[in-house]
Amino acid sequence: TDAQRAREEGRSPIIEPGMQPAGLTALLGLLVSGAAAVDSYALLVPLVALQAVTAAGWFRLNGMWPARQGIALAFLGALAADVALLVAGRENAPAAILGTLGVWVLLSLVLQLRSHADPDERMYGLMATVASAALSIVAAGYLAADPDAVTVGAAAVAVAVLARALPLPTPASIVVSLLAAAGAGIAVGGMTGFGAQGALLGAGAAVCALIGHRVASYDYPSRFVHFTAGVALPLTAAAPVVFVLGRALA
Repeated sequence: TDAQRAREEGRSPIIEPGMQPAGLTALLGLLVSGAAAVDSYALLVPLVALQAVTAAGWFRLNGMWPARQGIALAFLGALAADVALLVAGRENAPAAILGTLGVWVLLSLVLQLRSHADPDERMYGLMATVASAALSIVAAGYLAADPDAVTVGAAAVAVAVLARALPLPTPASIVVSLLAAAGAGIAVGGMTGFGAQGALLGAGAAVCALIGHRVASYDYPSRFVHFTAGVALPLTAAAPVVFVLGRALA
């Protein structure tokens, strides 16, 4: 594979996902954006898909595959967070997310302590499980955020990731990506209640999305990593800033 050849030749461990995963991220982002404009239950469909791919992608990014128990645990944590948010409502969103996260960290710790693997392997498994669960649960921030903010932020991430995949030098690609996301934020913000403030929300979401994109590019990733973590992490990483900026700007 490209990753194996790069490792053997001693080339950079950074291998970016490319246009196909970016297209899938953009599609998922547009689904999240459009569903948020309908209602919370419509948003659940693309959100659950995002959480499932996030849970699997993080384990694969860390070289742990198959890891069915860990992936299932992280995904169940995400579903629990979704249910807690629907029951508690947006006004109690931080407590619902942090409460679910705390329970799942404790549950992950208990399960790893019962493992018969050697201590180093147990610690590595614990960290991967906690990180995967945390990311999958944090993605529920889209359900907690202002619907208009989700519409703007997810659309901006879709545009940013596509722009980042263009065959440009990295610095230019980042600048183009951020500008495109800000433009998308203004355009979609004009259709919601955000107006020109959508540029700030779009740019903020794009910064986090580019961080997620970079993480999914690290340490000689395989194509499977690109089509899981590379698809999900940009959107997942943007969820907290969409929640925070959405509340601040609404």
